[in-house]
Amino acid sequence: MSENILVKGSEQAAPGVPPAPVPAPAAGPASAAGGAAPVAGSGPIRTDTGGGHTGERHPAGGHLRRSAVFEVVRPFLRRPGFVLAAAFIAFVVVSGLFPGVFTSYDPTATTPAEKLRGPGLDHLFGTDELGRDLFSRVLHGSTLTIRTTGGAVLIAIVAGLALGVVAGFLGGWIDSLLMRTVDVALALPLLLLALAIVTALGFGMLPMAIAVSVGIMPGFARTTRAEVFRVKGQAYVEAARTGGASWIRVMWRHVLPNSWGPVMVLAILDFGTAVLSISSLSFLGFGAPPPAAEWGTLISSGRNYLVTSPWLSLLPGLFVGLVVFSLNHVARTLEEVRS
Repeated sequence: MSENILVKGSEQAAPGVPPAPVPAPAAGPASAAGGAAPVAGSGPIRTDTGGGHTGERHPAGGHLRRSAVFEVVRPFLRRPGFVLAAAFIAFVVVSGLFPGVFTSYDPTATTPAEKLRGPGLDHLFGTDELGRDLFSRVLHGSTLTIRTTGGAVLIAIVAGLALGVVAGFLGGWIDSLLMRTVDVALALPLLLLALAIVTALGFGMLPMAIAVSVGIMPGFARTTRAEVFRVKGQAYVEAARTGGASWIRVMWRHVLPNSWGPVMVLAILDFGTAVLSISSLSFLGFGAPPPAAEWGTLISSGRNYLVTSPWLSLLPGLFVGLVVFSLNHVARTLEEVRS
């Protein structure tokens, strides 16, 4: 008989064995009034049977987002050169915005007793002919250079995007006229064109920013035009036009966002070019007047002491060279990963 006994779970007893008595619930107000008594052993009743959102956040959502971010960043983390270059650029930007965090010396305070001291722990880059801390002057000079360079690149991006989008989207004789004008600007050397413009506008950081922006703007215009030509023939652009979207909406929502990638890489690359051009103009005396600590001015003022105190020109020059090299390396790496 024992072979015919089937046990299903822990709640079904064997045949012939009386089930254990279930204790009756204690009489309460509901049972006394003839109401339904609660079922023994039952859990809390769920009311969200509709399967709607209960307000709880899925635990895997944050993990998925972190994984997506890590997948984007991982190709860059595998390149130590890119990490070092990006860290140095971040240091230059932060020190330019907040130079007092990295140095306690006043860039204009003179100490004749400490003039022309070599690099050391007290003065990392040494001191100049007036006893001013050179490292402090380089960091405070970052503010002027970054501000001028950022203004030049911003003007070039806005003007280049406008010309490139109009030429690439409209085409025809408008494209020919705009691109021939851009070709003429491309044929002129950048520094020569900037010198001519800054001579006409006058000295100062703003004229230098305008002069350099005119020199680097043609590259943005031609790059944007090529990308607009590529994007405007895509199927989603034709679908947007077929759906009744206006040309301005198509350009703003579809063409321009999908043409931004190469322009961003070119902006980082031209940022280094603008730094070099602005430092060159300051070296020639077109920048901010003394005692402003601009990178090109610092290199120029140290020329008279190249034999006795070479660090006055060498260290600021190396600093500018590292900035330009780091920007170029970051731009090249972005282009390689993107392609």
